[in-house]
Amino acid sequence: MDETLDLGFARVDIGRQSRQGLPEIVYGPGKQDAEITAIVTALIARNSGPILVTRVEATTAAAVRAAIPGGHYNAPARLLTWRKIGDIGHHIAVVTAGTSDGPVAAEASAVATALGMRVTEIRDVGVAGIHRLLAETDRLRDADTVIVIAGMEGALASVVGGLVEVPVIAVPTSVGYGAALEGVTALLAMLTSCAAGLTVVNIDSGFGAALAAYRLTRVSS
Repeated sequence: MDETLDLGFARVDIGRQSRQGLPEIVYGPGKQDAEITAIVTALIARNSGPILVTRVEATTAAAVRAAIPGGHYNAPARLLTWRKIGDIGHHIAVVTAGTSDGPVAAEASAVATALGMRVTEIRDVGVAGIHRLLAETDRLRDADTVIVIAGMEGALASVVGGLVEVPVIAVPTSVGYGAALEGVTALLAMLTSCAAGLTVVNIDSGFGAALAAYRLTRVSS
């Protein structure tokens, strides 16, 4: 069976759900409204799972939703979804160092929710005021997976990694002054963390963190 549908401008991977458990997830930037509409239409028709389009601005979301009924748009997360998964029994804590990390956290939370995970958000608990984090220790330890989102020097991931036994997925953000190097400093700090076993995803990739968490649920189920 051919697992690709050629639309001329895109070759849609309509067989990904059968291989990986989820349909292809569409990256929105750089695509025209009509292109996103055609891709989503193809995916909905040929898959039974959730359909997600990431990094979509409000005007594009409105145009696509007008063409395809049943879509939901999360503006802070810039996420378009159809057919969210019901609760799969996996609890994620999404933890941010500062308020400026909020957009990345919104994406992680929205994607995780669309994939059936229960999300607790723990915001603005960076290490500059570590008492804020320590006050949340019980909620951290209640989660099945913790996603830690931090810019600047990225130290929050190491601290959380020392407090919990569950998987920790670290997301460096591009938040910070000059030597933060638009997230590179946090990325390198997380990769060299002394808290063993951290998973580190790309800079500002709340999406990548949520998908990593979802894959962990598939292994443990």
